[in-house]
Amino acid sequence: MAAKLMLLPSKECKNIRMVSIPDHLEEHEAFRHATGIIAGVEEESPDYSWEDIGEALEEHGFETVEFMVGPELDYRS
Repeated sequence: MAAKLMLLPSKECKNIRMVSIPDHLEEHEAFRHATGIIAGVEEESPDYSWEDIGEALEEHGFETVEFMVGPELDYRS
């Protein structure tokens, strides 16, 4: 069975993350669950880092997946 993946968006491309969705979660539940976990980390520690968020997500069965975003495009030309 193929892994279910989810992008965690960000306003800055360098902060976009991809995680695998735990088998026990349906796709429609995964984003809400992940954002709740992230909000908990943000609330507990205003000086949080991605490592803090990644650890919290892993405790709930999500796994960080390496990926590459293409180069930024300059639309002004």
